[in-house]
Amino acid sequence: MKRATLLSALAFSLSTFAGAASAAISGDVVKIGVMTDLSGVYLDYAGKGSVEAAKLAIEDFGNGLPGKKIELVTADHQNKADIGSAKAREWIDRDGVDAIVDLPNSSVALAVSRIASEKKRISLITGGANLRHTNEECSPYIVHYVYDTYALANVAGKAMVKQGLKSWYFLTADYAFGQSLETATADVVKASGGTVAGNIKHPLNASDFSSFILQAQASKAQVVALANGGGDTINAIKAANDFGLPRNQTLVGLLMTISDVHSLGLKLTQRMKLTDAWYWDLNPQTREFGARFFARMKRMPNMVHAGTYSAVLQYLKAVQAAGSDDSDAVMAALKKAKINDAFAKNGYIRADGRMMHDMYLMEVKAPNESKTPWDYLKLVATVPAEEAFQPLSQSRCPLVKK
Repeated sequence: MKRATLLSALAFSLSTFAGAASAAISGDVVKIGVMTDLSGVYLDYAGKGSVEAAKLAIEDFGNGLPGKKIELVTADHQNKADIGSAKAREWIDRDGVDAIVDLPNSSVALAVSRIASEKKRISLITGGANLRHTNEECSPYIVHYVYDTYALANVAGKAMVKQGLKSWYFLTADYAFGQSLETATADVVKASGGTVAGNIKHPLNASDFSSFILQAQASKAQVVALANGGGDTINAIKAANDFGLPRNQTLVGLLMTISDVHSLGLKLTQRMKLTDAWYWDLNPQTREFGARFFARMKRMPNMVHAGTYSAVLQYLKAVQAAGSDDSDAVMAALKKAKINDAFAKNGYIRADGRMMHDMYLMEVKAPNESKTPWDYLKLVATVPAEEAFQPLSQSRCPLVKK
């Protein structure tokens, strides 16, 4: 009996030791990779701002992992899925990167997150929008953090059809993100009682939008919706104003941020509606983060920058809670956590990997309404997370139990 008790105690001791060993930080380093666009159409939308936001998160986390190092690496994916994929493999196989964050450009985000999931590394998607991340291509290692095409379409589409703007025409970036955003918005418009008058697709990083704008005008639709982002949104709005489109039709940027408004100015963007996940002037905590970011970047952060800050900070807190950089342990900790920081209040991560937080319908101020630099947007409506994002019951993610 004593021998059995001794053996049982020894087995427990060895099991405890093995658990502690597996819970160690591999190589005593937590390594995070910011993969972003540092040279192309999404440079202002994500880019160096996302890198700086990740640095701020690491600084705020402080000495939360005593005796361990936190390293940040960065890469420019150049909006090419093959380049992003190659860098992801190099980061994981050679450099030991634990988590990859940002990933603007949905084609790149899909390619990189597939590789990371295969290798059991975490993807924190703050810049990509494709709904597939939490549906057909969901994974135990993906968190879709800031926004997606469903929320962008749902918030703006419903509100504008309700206002009587029922006929829509789409100017769409011809790749995964643009097509997904157009489809999601068209579905919302039709479900709300509106109609789609037509669409036209343009290449990513198009240089001339003249012919696209003329066709949108010829449609005579009440709303011309821009299913694009970054530099394409900026150039489309410039062309629309050159041809006088806003005089007779309502122009909507389905993915438009404060960075775009700043680049264009209030004269060209005033009264435009947009869906946003975050704005620097919402509350004292957002203003404080905005001021810190501005001190470094000389511009206010947008939702992608604030989301990247939050994703990195919450990832590090999950590593701390798990006592490990093991992806399964970290994801378990992330999904248990309530997320309260400068980006979100009472946020949480669902079974499909969607980070749930409120979304906002915003309107661009007229020049005479703006009182200070970067005072560009006013809040029209706060949309609770459960109303903004795709219901879990509609998810096609195999991780969701129905």
